[in-house]
Amino acid sequence: MSTPAPTLDAELALASCCGPGRRIVVGIDEVGRGALAGPVAMGACAIEVIDGRAAALPEDVRDSKLLTARRREALVAPIRESILAGSVGWASAAEIDEIGIIRALTRAAVRAIDALAIDIDAIVLDGNVDVLSAELARAADGARPTPVVELRVAADRDCASVAAASILAKVARDAEMVALDALAPDYCWASNKGYGSAAHRRAIETLGVHEHHRRSWRLGTTPLDAPEPSRAGVLWDDQWHPQHEEERR
Repeated sequence: MSTPAPTLDAELALASCCGPGRRIVVGIDEVGRGALAGPVAMGACAIEVIDGRAAALPEDVRDSKLLTARRREALVAPIRESILAGSVGWASAAEIDEIGIIRALTRAAVRAIDALAIDIDAIVLDGNVDVLSAELARAADGARPTPVVELRVAADRDCASVAAASILAKVARDAEMVALDALAPDYCWASNKGYGSAAHRRAIETLGVHEHHRRSWRLGTTPLDAPEPSRAGVLWDDQWHPQHEEERR
């Protein structure tokens, strides 16, 4: 049975709650949260809703994990043509080590929102942890109401703007990991995208960790010149974090 196509139903309902007229709703999704190396990326897609209507996104848009790499790459241009604005925000491995993954997700999401450079009425955020509301409230200047944040589990599956955001983030992060692979080809980042594949684990065990690894995540070995792991990061047990094949496709 095929997965139902995501819709803009949630985005339109959220826009309606904000009032009539022109409203901007942004779908946000992360990529790379569970990787051992490289940055985490937050994609953002802004949808313009005018009197309850919005332009349709490409019909093939799905959660990025359900698409092949080639299909994701082919969808980037059509997505950008159909939305009001799109962006990807980043937080580096060093930032994850310094402040922890949750605050790094917040930082990446805020950077994605800032890169849109538009006023926003509401946000659909994938997941079950609200990494945005408190930061948006803190940064509010009083000139405009703080955007409403709606947290939705599986929003990348059900909400078209979030699915599109997941594609933008996945394609951008995959390209970044291919670029980083040129700096450290032994870790096979071009193929595993920083996740815990067998080849990646073997390289860490043999060579130690690289500067683009998340060193505060207990990776099984530590080079002699590595700094003391930060307590802000996620510290795993001696076992490797489970690797989901669909995250690497």
